[in-house]
Amino acid sequence: MWETKKEGQERLFASSHTKEMAEKRSIKEAKKTGVEHVIHNKDGKISDRDSYGKDPNSPIDEKH
Repeated sequence: MWETKKEGQERLFASSHTKEMAEKRSIKEAKKTGVEHVIHNKDGKISDRDSYGKDPNSPIDEKH
């Protein structure tokens, strides 16, 4: 089970059976609310991030 949380909140935003579905749901919400989307591995390290807001210092997307 994959869990999605909003930063600063303890309760879950959503849970999904697959990582792909969890990412799709959380990216949709990040775009809707104009925030940064961060994916953490099970060990807590950040594996990916994208900014969907008006952050002048948004992270540089190095994906190809």
